[in-house]
Amino acid sequence: MASIRPMMLDDLLHFNAVNLDVFTETFNMNFYFNYLTRWPECCAVAEADGSIAGYIIGKVEGAGANWHGHVSAISVAPEFRRTGVANRLMEYLEEVSEEMHDCYFVDLFVRPTNTAAIKFYEGLGYVIYRTVTGYYSGDEDAYDMRKPLRRVLWL
Repeated sequence: MASIRPMMLDDLLHFNAVNLDVFTETFNMNFYFNYLTRWPECCAVAEADGSIAGYIIGKVEGAGANWHGHVSAISVAPEFRRTGVANRLMEYLEEVSEEMHDCYFVDLFVRPTNTAAIKFYEGLGYVIYRTVTGYYSGDEDAYDMRKPLRRVLWL
């Protein structure tokens, strides 16, 4: 079973094997450094048997009723898929967004062609909020999927 822990700088050198599928965006090191220094509480890894089983990188952004957590990247190694690792990583960021930052919702962007991910997110309570035209390098649209958090119910 994988355990969830905060991401450390050293982890950036060890999760390349997690980024192997066609739907995972791989970013340059400056992207990861930026997130780890600005939103360290929103970055976590799942670790199993001494190796990284998956990771999530997020942030908080917006203003007023648009204050929210954002999943910038989530990826799970193929051998750990369908074991609950992604669920636990998403729960981690949702909890950080709700408890530490008092956010209204969590959102993420996903390719409309990634039907497995869309079904996964829907199973967690996310809904398609809108389509962002040309989000992926101007070539492919993205669905902006959102999940309300407890604070939204107070409005």
